Amino acid sequence: MKRVRIISLRDDRKALLEHLQDSALIQIKRGDKSEKGFSKVNMTSQTQVFERNVSLTEQALKILDDNVKEKKGLLSSFAGRREVDPDEIGEIAKNASDVMSVCRRIVDLNKICTDNASEAIRIKTSLAQLEAWQGLDIPINTSDTKSTAVFIGTLPEEYDEKKLSERLAEENPKLEFEFEIQHTEHNMTCLVLFAPISQKTMAEDALRAIGFARPMAQTTHTPKVKAERLNKRLAELSVESEKAIEEIKSFAEKREEIKVTQDYFRIRADKYNVINELDHTRHVFVINGYIPEEDCDKLTALCDRVAACYIEFEDAGDDAPVKLKNNRFAKPAQSILTMYAAPSHADIDPTPLLAFFFYFFFGMMFSDAGYGLLMVIAIGIVLKVFKPDEKMRNNLKLFQYCGVSTLFWGLVFGSIFGDAPATLYNHFSGSSITMKELLPWPTIDPQKDALMLMIISIAFGLVHILVGMGCKFYICLKEKDYKAAFFDTGFWMLMLTGFAVLAVGMATTQLVFYIGVGIALFSAVGLVLTQGRNKKGFGKVIGGLASLYDVTSYISDLLSYSRLLALGLTTGVMAQVFNMLATMFGTSIFGSVILVIIMLIGHAINIGLNALGSYVHTMRLQYVEMFSKFYEGGGKEFEPFSLNSKYIKIQEEKIK
Repeated sequence: MKRVRIISLRDDRKALLEHLQDSALIQIKRGDKSEKGFSKVNMTSQTQVFERNVSLTEQALKILDDNVKEKKGLLSSFAGRREVDPDEIGEIAKNASDVMSVCRRIVDLNKICTDNASEAIRIKTSLAQLEAWQGLDIPINTSDTKSTAVFIGTLPEEYDEKKLSERLAEENPKLEFEFEIQHTEHNMTCLVLFAPISQKTMAEDALRAIGFARPMAQTTHTPKVKAERLNKRLAELSVESEKAIEEIKSFAEKREEIKVTQDYFRIRADKYNVINELDHTRHVFVINGYIPEEDCDKLTALCDRVAACYIEFEDAGDDAPVKLKNNRFAKPAQSILTMYAAPSHADIDPTPLLAFFFYFFFGMMFSDAGYGLLMVIAIGIVLKVFKPDEKMRNNLKLFQYCGVSTLFWGLVFGSIFGDAPATLYNHFSGSSITMKELLPWPTIDPQKDALMLMIISIAFGLVHILVGMGCKFYICLKEKDYKAAFFDTGFWMLMLTGFAVLAVGMATTQLVFYIGVGIALFSAVGLVLTQGRNKKGFGKVIGGLASLYDVTSYISDLLSYSRLLALGLTTGVMAQVFNMLATMFGTSIFGSVILVIIMLIGHAINIGLNALGSYVHTMRLQYVEMFSKFYEGGGKEFEPFSLNSKYIKIQEEKIK
């Protein structure tokens, strides 16, 4: 990685930045302070305009999606961004104003619908409150007359006329009143009460004592008239909202234009955000950034073609971002690595090793030739038909390579959709044959040879851990930390190798066994003598002896690889169970139809569950068991200034 500095005329800024954005060659270094003699140009207001436009288009698209679902195929999510000719960007810019008007109209129409929905809720609440007063022939807010006090409201209990008269008389025997009960229900009575105006205070006190409350629905019209008016308004709102929704739907054909316009403003916002970070004088501007060493000549040629520039390169230093470079086999696994952490400059790029072990262990866990073949073929078709973007393509290639490994291990374990070939042959022929007898090559049965497979799994785990420790050994040598390489890593590698030789000797000859014991003892002595080297006095011995306790950690790590057996066994057993269930309905036409349905559904469930389990547990083995031995991470991934678009990409072969 190189640090690059480009100085160019301000008049050429637009053209140069656009070509740099198209080429995605450099990562622009951002800083708060300007160099002496330079200053920042404030483009915040322009940037905010573009970002608001992006937000507006996102709102409009969401509203369209809520009202008119976009017609997409089942696999359309794999499709890449639409390619556009560079000349088409000019047309997009030209039409941007009209498209934004459409977006604003969509948002305004949606606001009408939202406001109408809120008003409709309020109307329905009012109608519910008026429902109990429909028999009332005077307005609810009727006021007192010259001679009569009027009380319209509710009581928190259910009363009939007799009970209410008695209760009011109890409260004030001198009170004179007439009342009419409008509505009763559990825990509520709606009434109208009249009393002489001279006894208004007495009536208020009596009613207050039994919980009287004025109704919330106050109106100058009778409840019946008010309800009619509210229902009419409710119908008007419904019609208005329907018209607004229909108009929104009419803009569905503008969806693609809105998408490309959104990308246009997103690209412009990114460019203006970069301008905010650049140092300027009255006549020139400066770009500071990082570029992969192999792209320096491309950048020089681009700048010479576009503008008059001064370019200088220098070593980037340890704070530079990291750009991973891997071949076609390893590149799909880069996403697994960066999900954990990008490598620092002190690390090595472990992607090739990660890729090999990831594919290998995934296949061993999923371990079915039928499933693996399906993965390879299905992903191959998707790659061919949909031509996805690079990121999606790499993710799909990751699983395609895992499918190849799954196919291999399925053949080793004799598993093709479980034992489907043998089950179907036995079901329709009445014979009794096993997969081992059916297949022309020797196989390992995870159910019958579980102990052997456990030993194989742990052996693979030992190799995996030793590779991780070997990486640590190499890093220490590269940093010239020879003590850490040979004492802290080398002796442990030797001890684990000794244990492996010892285990082989237990199954073969005594000589091999003694060789393993000798290697392990030599390593143990070496650890005791060196692991306390940074301590003083007797602490050197204690530190060395205490280090041997770490052997339990390595044993625990090795036992983690038993999941290779466990998940491989789970995949095969579940497949066999579904195959057995499928054959329980006989060989009739009905039974055959049920057989097909159960096998399709059953194997789909098995693929979904165990592919996920294999993916997660394979990642765990990489992150926890291997990376913990050598990988520090903490690097920054190279993020070039590029066309950060969501829906379109510029046709690369036509970029000038």
